[in-house]
Amino acid sequence: MVELAGIIILGIIAQWVAWRLKLPAILPLILIGLLVGPISTLYTEDGSKLIEPIWNGTKGLFPGEGLYYFVSLAISIILFEGGLTLKRSEIRNVGPVITKLITLGSLVTFFGAGIAAHFIFGLSWQISFLFSALIIVTGPTVITPILRNIPLKKDVSTVLKWEGILIDPIGALAAVLVFEFISVGEGQGYTLTALIEFGKILLFGFTFGFTFAHGLAFAIKKNFIPHYLLNVVSLSVVLLVFVESDLFAHESGLLAVVVMGMVMGNTDLPNLKELLYFKESLSVLLISILFILLAANINITDLDLIFNWKTAILFATIVFLIRPLGVFLSAAGSNLKLNEKLFIGWVGPRGIVAAGIASLFGSKLVSRGEPGAEYITPLVFVIVLGSVLLNATTARFFAKIVGVFLRNSEGILIIGASKVSRLIAEYLHKNNRHVVLIDNNQANVNKAKKIGLEAFTANVYSDALSDHIELNDVGYLMALTGNSDINNYAVEKFGKEFGENGSFRLVNSDEMNDPENNPKEGLFSHTDDFIKLTETVRKYPAIHETTLKDKEQYEGLIEITKADENIIPLFLKSLDGDLKIISSFSTEFNDITEGYRLVYLGKSFEGDVTNVDEETAEV
Repeated sequence: MVELAGIIILGIIAQWVAWRLKLPAILPLILIGLLVGPISTLYTEDGSKLIEPIWNGTKGLFPGEGLYYFVSLAISIILFEGGLTLKRSEIRNVGPVITKLITLGSLVTFFGAGIAAHFIFGLSWQISFLFSALIIVTGPTVITPILRNIPLKKDVSTVLKWEGILIDPIGALAAVLVFEFISVGEGQGYTLTALIEFGKILLFGFTFGFTFAHGLAFAIKKNFIPHYLLNVVSLSVVLLVFVESDLFAHESGLLAVVVMGMVMGNTDLPNLKELLYFKESLSVLLISILFILLAANINITDLDLIFNWKTAILFATIVFLIRPLGVFLSAAGSNLKLNEKLFIGWVGPRGIVAAGIASLFGSKLVSRGEPGAEYITPLVFVIVLGSVLLNATTARFFAKIVGVFLRNSEGILIIGASKVSRLIAEYLHKNNRHVVLIDNNQANVNKAKKIGLEAFTANVYSDALSDHIELNDVGYLMALTGNSDINNYAVEKFGKEFGENGSFRLVNSDEMNDPENNPKEGLFSHTDDFIKLTETVRKYPAIHETTLKDKEQYEGLIEITKADENIIPLFLKSLDGDLKIISSFSTEFNDITEGYRLVYLGKSFEGDVTNVDEETAEV
């Protein structure tokens, strides 16, 4: 009981430490597992592990094949959650570089690492290619913490983010298929019978996953499942699919749950986001337990197998040769510059799925007496731990060396995607500013996307907002919702993270009627709140520019906007096109010269330039 409770406590502590230090959680989890597992035999009195998860025998936390069953079920849930995140629309919209990375790049890793493992360690081709299939996966859980605080050009961060998301289930699927081919070919010389068995695995895996995904989706849409049972019923169906598919075709369960997740993730379900949140929370708990157990299950003898120069050569070959080669081949003919390709080639940490499936498959093959199978788990753990540690400690420094580190974070995050926000965002986008809108209203987000704006559904009260890599070049925050509490919360919580150059919010009705309490973070004008902006956009959905001669004219026009409720100042545009956000004080600019422009919303001054016409502005 103490050991089991200790694993959960240590796992959550490791997750907290990872969050606090902005590191991938897998790093402290594996280190803790090694410390309480194989390394603990060096300092305990009787030379035993502090935590001993035994696969066979009658002692330990999981006697007999208990650990194998737990790992199998846990990985099935993790892979299902990964499948839920894979969207067809994302595959269509991402650039050709990402498509090539998850296809051509995966093939380069598969064959390159397989050949390297075969000739460096002398492993059989079957085991070598199982190893190479396992290390295809990078994964968002290791990429996101590394890149979260590195300001990068949007194209670079997008490539790395979507490669991690899309390649997760693809890499897992490749590993499952290679393992099945090894299993069905064992003792049969890869004859026609082995190929038939392999085909059965594909058939039942795809059939069960596809069928149960549509069945569960139908039940959810028809409200056959009460809301309070939705998450646990979904969990039980995932486990049912895994077990039933495995009974019909041995080891096809993992393939089935990946397919099930992918199908449901691309189905229009009303509760999909809630289901995904539940699976994410469950995955965090399972990952915390799983990787401490798996690392603790490694023995000193396993570490002795790889504690030599061959491991260093294999690691260097994969990280410094095969990864860059795959990136450069995939990015050939793209718009990516040489320094951007170098950085993407440098950042390729292996993820949780790789380590989890390696332990599962490695142990199964060892128990069957497959030659060389004892190398699978420790070798994959070395690649995972080494690549995460390398990238976590050097990614920021390497970004500066190759010149992809953004010195100035000029992106703008707009909280709220209402018509007002979309109109302002469209103007900013047309003036070459990276702007991102977030809203918890999916309809508003869809409208923003429809006119070519970058937007996503998010809740400002959720910590998940910090996980979005596409926000790593954001330096300005504008809270434009109709809820003053949300606006205040957004500025207070995310002001330092996303508003290093300026964090603003709309004034509320009380502040608007009390100019003496004009907040320092007030936006545009202290005489206009969300209601006034909305009404102005309804009557005059256009943004204009008027040319200024000097500061005095600017101040005079500001006074006019305060007197006319149909004109609201937004930005000051410099001679070189740089935009400065006007705060509710409106008096912070002292260097206005002839040629500067006042950008404003609503009714136009006679003769002014309309940057966004009324037809375009109907968003």
